[in-house]
Amino acid sequence: METKDVILELRTKKCLSQDELARRVLVTRQAVSRWETGETVPNTETLKLLSKEFNVTINTLLGAPKQLICQCCGMPLDDEIVGHDSEGFLNEDYCKWCYADGTYTYSNMNDLIDVCVKHLINEGFTEEQAREHMKTTLPTLDYWKRYEELSDDGQFEMFKQKLIDEINKLHIEGMPKVDKLNALVGSYVNLAYPLPSGESVKFLNDHTTYLGNQLESEFGGDRCFGVLANMDFIMVCTYEEEGANPELVLYKKR
Repeated sequence: METKDVILELRTKKCLSQDELARRVLVTRQAVSRWETGETVPNTETLKLLSKEFNVTINTLLGAPKQLICQCCGMPLDDEIVGHDSEGFLNEDYCKWCYADGTYTYSNMNDLIDVCVKHLINEGFTEEQAREHMKTTLPTLDYWKRYEELSDDGQFEMFKQKLIDEINKLHIEGMPKVDKLNALVGSYVNLAYPLPSGESVKFLNDHTTYLGNQLESEFGGDRCFGVLANMDFIMVCTYEEEGANPELVLYKKR
């Protein structure tokens, strides 16, 4: 698709008039009309505003001329999994798991490899093949090549360790000690917990990236513990395979 067709389709899907879109991205209605007829294309700054308005990458607005790849983990990117910066703009260099709200979530390549290997095994790789693939791929990506420039001198790792210490001090019966927290996107872990009234409620935002982990219960059986946290809260739950029959154990504001 060409840019003119992409903008028209996105505007129509969002049920916006040309006037309404123009107001939101600080241009005239005539400018929007010219984009949609192909007479002109938005400038760089306006493309950024359109990207934020429609929650799609600039690459998509331009007709997807290139395949985007996360420059931290190597995952192919589409609009649904691209990370956001602290102002809510999409950063099409990274996925939600590696870059969340302007923060790079991995500072240790081996930790990232451990996470990615599990997913590659599900795609048919052996563990040895998966590890070799990641060890070869990661050093070629921009984040790891520019790590000294892009890193935060360990501040995020210190924050994760503080969270780990707080979680372990809760001494939840049957839950082993947490030794690692990984980036988890809300839509993948936003379970609906039953209330005494019979209703179910979700506590997370599907579009937010959290820190968490899954732990096998010390009691054995089919249920696992799930831990999720961020700057505002710590949440612990239990559930069966693939998140079935979830039960909330603890929700604590920080």
